Amino acid sequence: MTIVPTLPAPHLNAPIQNAETDAKMREASQKLEATFLSEMLKSAGFGATRSTFGGGIGEDQFSSFLRDAQANEMVRAGGICLAESLFEAMKAKYYA
Repeated sequence: MTIVPTLPAPHLNAPIQNAETDAKMREASQKLEATFLSEMLKSAGFGATRSTFGGGIGEDQFSSFLRDAQANEMVRAGGICLAESLFEAMKAKYYA
């Protein structure tokens, strides 16, 4: 009697691509890009209190909200394409 080896079916348990999963991955990648841009704006000194006629402690406390809002708008306008790269990498890993 000859034993014929069988091969497992490829990727039977692989997830099926759907719009809901893609939307969640895209949203996560856009949030990460916005956080990155916000930190870069902070490092560049954007939103730092001016020495003359500054807003005082209130300006210091709320400048992070301004940076976050501007970073989100930058991402919405296309950003630096970091979100798209992250999204494609997540898709490749998830659906592999």
